[in-house]
Amino acid sequence: MKSKYLAAIIAAIAAAAGLALVFAPRTAVTAKVYLDGELIASVDLDREEESRCFDAGEGNTVQVEKGRIRMLSADCPDKLCVDMGWSSSPSKPIVCLPNKVMILIEGGAGADAVSG
Repeated sequence: MKSKYLAAIIAAIAAAAGLALVFAPRTAVTAKVYLDGELIASVDLDREEESRCFDAGEGNTVQVEKGRIRMLSADCPDKLCVDMGWSSSPSKPIVCLPNKVMILIEGGAGADAVSG
């Protein structure tokens, strides 16, 4: 009998957690591009309709599409920033240390738990 109650309680908790994820507030997903610590661009990734590129400093080119961003090209020696690929998550910043370029993502579902 106790196992039936325990199973029912676990099922109720799982259902509540699922509903919390489905109905969690979602904030706009914004990519902020910094050059040498200074904000040079802020892009609302949810509003981008077409792919576009822009320069971040003299040696880096950033590409933006709906919901994602990447370092398309860089003149740094190791190209690690280019190899990082696309990002759409606050947990995956893109950084070019030699050229002092950083792309940070803010917002999205559960943004308060991730980006503070």
